[in-house]
Amino acid sequence: MIPLSVPNIIGNEWEYVKDCLDTGWISSAGEYVNKFELAIKDYTGSKYAIACMNGTAGLHISLNLANIGSDDIVIAPNLTFVATLNSISYTGAQIILIDAFNDSWQIDVNLIQKWLEKNTETKIINGKPTTFQKSSGKKIGAIVPVYVLGGFVEIDKLLKISYKYGIPLIEDSTEALGSFKNKKHAGTFGLTGVISFNGNKIISTGGGGMILTDNEKIAIKAKHITTTAKKDPLHYFHDEIGYNYRLVNILAAIGLGQIEKFSTILKRKKEIDFIYRSELSGIADIKFQKNSASSNPNCWLFTFRTKKMSKLLNYLNSKGIQSRPLWTPMNRLPMYSKLNYISENDYSNQLYEECISIPSSSNLKQSDQEIVVSAIKNFYNK
Repeated sequence: MIPLSVPNIIGNEWEYVKDCLDTGWISSAGEYVNKFELAIKDYTGSKYAIACMNGTAGLHISLNLANIGSDDIVIAPNLTFVATLNSISYTGAQIILIDAFNDSWQIDVNLIQKWLEKNTETKIINGKPTTFQKSSGKKIGAIVPVYVLGGFVEIDKLLKISYKYGIPLIEDSTEALGSFKNKKHAGTFGLTGVISFNGNKIISTGGGGMILTDNEKIAIKAKHITTTAKKDPLHYFHDEIGYNYRLVNILAAIGLGQIEKFSTILKRKKEIDFIYRSELSGIADIKFQKNSASSNPNCWLFTFRTKKMSKLLNYLNSKGIQSRPLWTPMNRLPMYSKLNYISENDYSNQLYEECISIPSSSNLKQSDQEIVVSAIKNFYNK
């Protein structure tokens, strides 16, 4: 089996994990958590980075610190992994779903603008704009854009909307470590951004996440409540409801070994993307995800569109080439099917029915990539 996307262990991971085991520092405290946070902070250019147990936890805490609750509405993409909406649901907020762009597959910012213009009113409260839905009176508490497959959302337009309407951006950049726009890293534009280190991500700690922010108050509070809001280092005194969301030292040790080799991993990801695009361009009806010229995506998981997705998916998997469809759109999941979905062409469902992800591990051998390409070409030549 040629796997879809697996970790590439090429650095000091074994050494650092052994150190954790030898010293007994395997749990929620230890030097590797601090070192990993510092490494991610330095790489992304964020002023602060707070490690947590996974990306979902990072999003939940980010929304919590943006004071999102049951009296709020949160705007999110219909085309995303379910964790995005789950994290919003934990807060009790109402969710508005927005369709995707047909070419970039990112949240359609134009639809957000149209919906806000038609359905909301903005008031100046304490000298700042605050926007409310006319029909319910609920505040528009946040927009949660997702960097789909590590590509870039239309962040410039989103920042203008955020400023005009007073709506904070919580960037779901869980797939976008290594993605930049004009040398600024994904997840560093809004109030917070969140990175994931799940097993299939560009680098992995098995399970893990990181909250990025330039806001010192948010950073201090995030570290506090992700560690059960324990106020005193000796006594078990907790000053508010907290969460046991801290990344453990032994996983941070793996992450440190991974980020130290990230330039090698990222370079290989981009080589894989270039080869696939070169070899598959012009084959049948295959179309690729488009990215703006000013963005530099991480090429995390190579995915393309074809109307024969379902048959190709079965064909590749039968040949031992692990392949996957894109996520089921949120409005097709039972718990989210009744949410208000803003769309003109329902591109997110078209993308779901046509997109296929193929082997993209950074340790993918050239010979294995040739097998994948050959199998795809053979499929269309049958």
